[in-house]
Order: sequence, then structure tokens, then C-alpha cells
Amino acid sequence: MTDESPDSRQLLLRTLMAKVADETYPSNTTLDFIEELLTPDEVDAYAQMLIGHIENDQFPSIPMIARVRDLLT
Repeated sequence: MTDESPDSRQLLLRTLMAKVADETYPSNTTLDFIEELLTPDEVDAYAQMLIGHIENDQFPSIPMIARVRDLLT
């Protein structure tokens, strides 16, 4: 593996985040896994992805809103 290749954590995180980005209603289990893998530098991009879900949903999930709130506090 070269220095520019993602490590396994990054690869799994990227894969899970891509799935969540494509899903209308991502599973809480997948979101929990992502949050366990995040580094502090990755939290903002993840929060923005979730905020995109909230913005695009006519009736956004209260647990999703709470999840983002908890990430940002």
C-alpha cells in the first residue's frame, strides 16, 4: 500500500458515507458505524451530508436532526 492509498478505516468510512448519501432513509446502524469511524476532521463533512438529507426531506426525521445537533455540540 502506498502512502496515498486510503487505509481500511478510510475505505470503510468512504463506502458507508457513499451509501448513506444515496439512501433516502439511511439506517441508524450504518450511521452509528460511521460515527464510530469518524475523526474530528471528518465530522463537518458528515454533518453536512446529514443536513442535506434534512434539507431535502419535507418532513425530516427528528432523530436525524438530533443526531446532527449532537455531532455539532
